[in-house]
Amino acid sequence: MNQRIRRLAVALLALYAILFVQLNVIQVGRKSNLDADARNTRLTVRTFNDPRGEITTIDGKVIAESVRSEPASEHPWKRVYADGELYAHVTGYYTFAYGATQVERVANDVLAGRTAEQQVKGLASLFDGGDTTGTVVTTIDSKIQAAARRALGEREGSVVVVDVRTGAVKALWSFPSFDPNLLTTEDDDLAGSIIQYLNDVPGDPLLANSYQQRYMPGSTFKVITTAAALDAGTIGLGSVFAEESEFLPPQTTDPIANYKNKVCGGDLTEVFRRSCNTPFARTALELGPQKLTAAAQRFGIGESLPFDLPRSAASTFGTADYFEDNLPLLAIGGFGQGNTQMVPLHMALVAASVANGGAMMKPYVIDSTRDHDGRLLDRTRPSVWKQAMTPESSTILTQLMTEVVRNGTASCCFQLANGVQSAAKTGTAQLNGPGEPERSHAWIIGFAPVDTPRYAIAVMLKGTNAEISEGTGGRLAGPVAKAVMDVALTR
Repeated sequence: MNQRIRRLAVALLALYAILFVQLNVIQVGRKSNLDADARNTRLTVRTFNDPRGEITTIDGKVIAESVRSEPASEHPWKRVYADGELYAHVTGYYTFAYGATQVERVANDVLAGRTAEQQVKGLASLFDGGDTTGTVVTTIDSKIQAAARRALGEREGSVVVVDVRTGAVKALWSFPSFDPNLLTTEDDDLAGSIIQYLNDVPGDPLLANSYQQRYMPGSTFKVITTAAALDAGTIGLGSVFAEESEFLPPQTTDPIANYKNKVCGGDLTEVFRRSCNTPFARTALELGPQKLTAAAQRFGIGESLPFDLPRSAASTFGTADYFEDNLPLLAIGGFGQGNTQMVPLHMALVAASVANGGAMMKPYVIDSTRDHDGRLLDRTRPSVWKQAMTPESSTILTQLMTEVVRNGTASCCFQLANGVQSAAKTGTAQLNGPGEPERSHAWIIGFAPVDTPRYAIAVMLKGTNAEISEGTGGRLAGPVAKAVMDVALTR
């Protein structure tokens, strides 16, 4: 009998140990993932009737705060978002029935005053009812963000500005956006209807398309192909490419043509500033599947962006094994067509890496958190995500991108105010097949000032209408980038 009792005791202890471990895995190990899951509303329900801290821009503008509700309201506090749609993809929303997104979700504990440090510092509040909420300071600059919205207008697309040296995001704007104030209604059915409507309308306004979607990048991808070839030593400033209007890669009878079938060729500076297609198709094939896909991986392509907001997308290029049997797709991938897809935020980081000696910084939008008395709780420390290219290659690419602005495809539209020299690469991603109506995305990526780089930018306009589809990245995205960078460089 005693032996049976001992066995039962051992079995119960083992089960208890398994339960203890599993609870810790869920509550500690998986806490961040569970907190970031939009379906998890338990945190919101637990804290909804308490006050909540502010979310601000880096220059002190309050973009989300809690205010007292009307006396007859079911809930004592109501979340209010300044400027409605302008910061929606940064702050996200905070609702009772549908949880929270973006900063409202990832910084929920700070905003609600529930971090361990806030709880310890706020012990007196247990007795006097004091406020323990915290503030989240974002990296967003209100003037640059407003300039991005103003410059893009009501054209579908995205504008991203990052600090070259740190990876701090200074502007993160996509159109269409949405007004989170509409979702803070106490009518849960109405909020649900609005969310369903926003999910159904074209443009995905609930998604931050600037970092949660990916698009064909067109010739902006030539920066990556050029970096790969420079690092590999297969090309240099002295390389010369054939004057031709088209090029037939192996494994196909369908030739690759330059934009509008123009004859294009010359040295590397010439073909880069004019954005010829055939030289970069040839370069991709000369590199081969192994080297070009390895270079794409050095740029972080294929990985979700290590962003501090949830559900970041991953840019895509392809695998070496796939390209071995599909060399024509490798060739057109070399100039950003085919299966190549890039996230706008990622393209801003590509430009920033050129300006930063090849080092691609980890992007972030939460600068710091503070307690109710303004004392620092935590601050994001900049860190390198990828060494995308050698410093020598970044220096050559800076020269090439500067020439694009001085005498190339961006010369029309990216000349900055006060004589500030910028560097850029334009892109026109053609989405239509042969004989189909023209449809394309318009891109530009760049940075400034060239001598002492501060900010990098990516602008992408979706080919949703004839104006965009029939235009080019330089003429359409260029003026947007100029207007935003002119403001950014005054900050």
